[in-house]
Amino acid sequence: MMTEQMTSERQGILRGCMEPLLAWYRACGRDLPWRRTKDPYSIWVSEIMLQQTRVETVIPYYERFLASLPSVRDLAVCPDDRLMKLWEGLGYYSRVRHMREAASVIVSGHGGIFPHEPEILLTLPGIGRYTAGAIASIAFGVPVAAVDGNVLRMVSRLTADDRNILTDRMRRDTERVLTEEIERLSGKVREDERSVPGSINQGFMDLGSKICLAHGRPACGECPLEGQCAAHAAGTEEAYPVRPAKKKRKITERTVLLILEGDKVALKKRPDQGLLAGLYEYPAFDGTMTEKEAAEEASALGFVPGSIRKLPGAVHVFTHLEWHMTGYEIRALSVNTGKTAGNGVFLADVRDVEKRYAVPSAYRAYSELLSSSEERNT
Repeated sequence: MMTEQMTSERQGILRGCMEPLLAWYRACGRDLPWRRTKDPYSIWVSEIMLQQTRVETVIPYYERFLASLPSVRDLAVCPDDRLMKLWEGLGYYSRVRHMREAASVIVSGHGGIFPHEPEILLTLPGIGRYTAGAIASIAFGVPVAAVDGNVLRMVSRLTADDRNILTDRMRRDTERVLTEEIERLSGKVREDERSVPGSINQGFMDLGSKICLAHGRPACGECPLEGQCAAHAAGTEEAYPVRPAKKKRKITERTVLLILEGDKVALKKRPDQGLLAGLYEYPAFDGTMTEKEAAEEASALGFVPGSIRKLPGAVHVFTHLEWHMTGYEIRALSVNTGKTAGNGVFLADVRDVEKRYAVPSAYRAYSELLSSSEERNT
């Protein structure tokens, strides 16, 4: 069993990994848009987008975001609806709100110049220890580790460490050890030594994404660190990392109403706090409604229901929650705009929904039905 007294042994294993990892990354690292720049703003945007989101999904969002908001000053003054629209589909919308808050601090407190010290980066909204380490090492060559769940998984396998990787002690111990090894290697590799910290951290990122996989058996035969890996030597790769069992997600039943009046659809803005804060949604209610109940709710919102049809069900999975949704399309004969406004509901042109309003991906199934409905009526 791994104990704290074995830290020096663990560090010895990791020390032997640094140079092979650096060589492998320089030969085999992924060619990604944010790796073609040392601009800290661009690197920051990519790192925040990559949290909870796959690389393949991020690339078009990253390119569109930077084309629209090319500098930290542009981000700092971006209106909320435009910002949410740029982020629409990436989820975890608090990430981009924190980015704008941090951009405002950088503009007002740092003259628009991105700080390079990890300690200062950590004071900015939405920037944690991993992101601070990634920005500082990749953009500025600061010898500091960037430790996330992928790195913890790989380190636990490399060193056969059976501690719970979710503990703060495990994370900080790993940060300390890797930072020491990055500092050591940066001093040893004189040629282009400023690139070493970022290359090591990005090497871990690529290794976790391509080879030392989170789910399923790791591709050890392709790993440049196969000879250093204690878990591989013992044939116990899949025993690591050690973490407590996940809690079951809560399931919430929801009913979604696509209320159409001519070429317009009913929308409502969600509260500024909580899940999907400040985004737009179709009128939605907790519970599973019958057709009659859905018509009554539409009427209570200010619409006189005409035809109504049940839509296919949909499921959306959040981190700790699942929405199981029932949907209805309701064609309104007329609308009482005073009543709808009092309920926080407004009518938007169907063709404008995709362009102007940030409707979360939780409702994607109904947004797609809305688009097909609009096509049928043109």
